Amino acid sequence: MAAAVVIFYGGLLLFAVLFTSLTGWPPYAQYALWAWAVVSLPLAVIALAGRRWLPRRAKRWLGFGTLGVLALCLAWCGFGAWRDSIPTVDDDRADLLREYEPFGEDTKAVWLEEPSALRLDPQEARNLTLNGATALYPVYSAFVQAVYPGPAGDDPILYSTQGIVRCDGTITAYERLLDGTTDIAFAAAPSQAQLEAAAAAGMEYHLTPIGREAFVFFVNSRNPVTELTVDEIQGIYTGEITNWREVGGEDQSIRPFQRAEDSGSQSALERLMDGLPLVEPELEDRVGTMGGIIQEVASYRNYRNAIGFSFRFYATEMVESGDIRLLALDGVEPTRETIRDESYPITETFYAVTAAPVGEPPLQERDSTVAAFLDLILSDQGQQLIEQTGYVALE
Repeated sequence: MAAAVVIFYGGLLLFAVLFTSLTGWPPYAQYALWAWAVVSLPLAVIALAGRRWLPRRAKRWLGFGTLGVLALCLAWCGFGAWRDSIPTVDDDRADLLREYEPFGEDTKAVWLEEPSALRLDPQEARNLTLNGATALYPVYSAFVQAVYPGPAGDDPILYSTQGIVRCDGTITAYERLLDGTTDIAFAAAPSQAQLEAAAAAGMEYHLTPIGREAFVFFVNSRNPVTELTVDEIQGIYTGEITNWREVGGEDQSIRPFQRAEDSGSQSALERLMDGLPLVEPELEDRVGTMGGIIQEVASYRNYRNAIGFSFRFYATEMVESGDIRLLALDGVEPTRETIRDESYPITETFYAVTAAPVGEPPLQERDSTVAAFLDLILSDQGQQLIEQTGYVALE
C-alpha cells in the first residue's frame, strides 16, 4: 500500500510540473499548482489510505487543510493575475520592432525626401550586417531604407529583425561585434564589462558618434512627483532615499527598477552614478523549461510607487504609454530642444560601433562599404534621418 501511495503521489506531482511547464502557464499559476500538488495531494492520499482507521475528526481536519491550501493557491493566482495586469515598460518587445522594420508596408521608419547619396547593390547589402539596441532600431532602419536596395525580388529575411539587419539588443549586439557576425552595432557606449570582454578577446571597439539622446526617469502618472534633482536620483539608486515623502511625494516606499547588466540604459545609469554603489535590483522569478526557476532583473512594472529609466525616444514614441510620466531633472524637462542646448543634465551620445583586433586599423579603414555607410550617416542626409526619426543630430 505504501509503495502504491508513493507512486501515485509522485506521478501526480511529475504530471503537474510537466503539464504547467510545457503548456506555458504563467509563473504564479505554476507555483500555485505545484503548491497544491506538494501539500494537498499527500493529504488526500492519506485520507484515502486511512479512510478505514482515521478518526472522524482527523478526516475533517484533512478536508479543511485541503480546502485551505486550495484557497491560498487561488488567492496567489488572483494576486499574480492582478500583478500581471499592471503595465510594463520593457526594452525587448518584438511587436515594437516589427513596427519599424525597413521597407515594411506600414513601417514607422522614416524616409529620405530625396535620393540618397549612397546606394548599395544587393551583394554589398548582404555583406554589411547591422545590429543594435532596441531604442535605436528606428534610426538604423531609416538608414537601411535610404541605402540598401528595396525588397522587390530579394530575400525577404534580409530586412527582418532576424536577417542581416537585426535587432538583438545592446548586450547581444556587442557580443556579435566580437564574434564577427555583426559589422556595425548601433548602441550607447559600452559598459566596463563589455570593454573588458573585448580586451579578453584581443579586440577593441571603435565608436563613431552619430547623435544624441536624453537619459530619462519616469514614474506612474498618478505619482505627484514631477521633478527630481540628479543628487536625488543618485540617492534613490544608492538606497539613501527610500520614501517618496523625502522628495515631496506621498508616504510610500520607492520601488526603483533597474535593467539587465550591460544593457544600454543600465550602463547609462552606472555612468550617472559615477562609482556610487547601486541598490540590489528588483528581481522577478521566471519559470524555465522542465519547471526550472530562474531569477532575472524585472522589467519596469508601473506600480504607483515605482521609478524606472530609459531613453526619451523609446519611452515617449516607441512605448507611447500614457500611464507613465517623464520627470524633469534639476528643473529641466527632457525635450529635443533641451538636449540640443545641453540644458537637460543627462544627455547620452549614441554610436555606430565597429570592432577590430587590437593594433589593427578599424573596420571602416579596411572595408570601403563600411566606410561609405558611416560617411552617409555623418552626412547632412544621415543627420537629417536622425532628426526625422525623433533623436537629436550632432552639431
